[in-house]
Amino acid sequence: MNVAEIKKQFPILDQNVNGHPLVYLDSAATSQKPLSVIEKLDDYYRRYNSNVHRGVHTLGTMATDEYEGAREKVRSFINASSAEEIIFTRGTTTALNLVAGSYARSNLSAGDEIIITPMEHHSNIIPWQQVARATGATLTYLPLQADGTIDLKDVEETISEKTKIVSIMQVSNVLGTINPVKEIAEIAHRNGAIMVVDGAQSAPHMKVDVRDLDCDFFAFSGHKMGAPTGIGALYGKKELLNNMEPIEFGGEMIDFVGLQESTWKELPWKFEGGTPIIAGAIGLGAAIDFLTEIGLDEIEKHEHELAEYALERLSEVDGMTIYGPKHRAGLVTFNLDDVHPHDVATVLDAEGIAVRAGHHCAQPLMKWLDVTATARASFYIYNTKEDIDTLAESLVKTKEYFGDVF
Repeated sequence: MNVAEIKKQFPILDQNVNGHPLVYLDSAATSQKPLSVIEKLDDYYRRYNSNVHRGVHTLGTMATDEYEGAREKVRSFINASSAEEIIFTRGTTTALNLVAGSYARSNLSAGDEIIITPMEHHSNIIPWQQVARATGATLTYLPLQADGTIDLKDVEETISEKTKIVSIMQVSNVLGTINPVKEIAEIAHRNGAIMVVDGAQSAPHMKVDVRDLDCDFFAFSGHKMGAPTGIGALYGKKELLNNMEPIEFGGEMIDFVGLQESTWKELPWKFEGGTPIIAGAIGLGAAIDFLTEIGLDEIEKHEHELAEYALERLSEVDGMTIYGPKHRAGLVTFNLDDVHPHDVATVLDAEGIAVRAGHHCAQPLMKWLDVTATARASFYIYNTKEDIDTLAESLVKTKEYFGDVF
């Protein structure tokens, strides 16, 4: 994997920020976009901007072909059985809300149980809180080990016949924990529950096979994998999607509309009300092409090497606390002595280094860690060990600066 050549494909990275070469370490929040995706969007708006499915003119046909072609690329990317199982959404949050608002509210009742973990992103907590409130179901949390991992013995003991839904992120956006979702899905199914996987932090970084995982739903976002913002996808097993009702109504998703009753289109369009995110879907298809050409196995290997190197280099900084397990995905979350993470991020930004600081939309996990906030450096295909060296050196300067101040 030639990182230097890959980096050249990202125009935004070729700039100085605050007088320093940009070191972008915030890809877990949103990744940068390769030139091929930018050019694909430009081509759509310049040559065949049109609505899809509704017209027979040439531009409409071109747009429809590209839009549905992108759906097929998503299907292949995660190895779904059929393009009918791929619903385009605004992202992971919308996808999870679709499962909660349609499947869960129709299938759960008082006495049923939803199981998640304390490490979940807010988008995989709040929808289930709302479902529990609306249906009378109970929201239960799996315990975490001291290093932020899940023990399958705890899974066996927590999931029961009362469990109807298990919803867990495949990779933690804070700890970098890679959760055993395939094994958890098997336990869930054995007890009659369905398995929902939040793939926001896994789909961009590792090969995902939804049939091998045997998950019932899988949600992910395009903007974390080189695609535009505002586009993502929900995979659902066909038999489940067929029995679900849409939660958005209007144009595009209808079959017949009468004065008192209406009927819906078949999958996947019954869940895509209104003018869809056409440019975003086409851009997502281009991003999938880009990542596929590099190879997801190569991407995963590269990021694991960066994570190992980052753990080593950042551990050398006095006063450093690093959160999460040793074996992790490509990110490192940390705190530096008593310096607030926002102050750390501000000083790093002055050095041209972009990291994330805050609760990372994971306030229950912050409480579990007994902190109010952390700083996070996250890596992608365009990052190098030299970027991590720059980060480590700047963190030493940050510590010295605040040591002098205090």
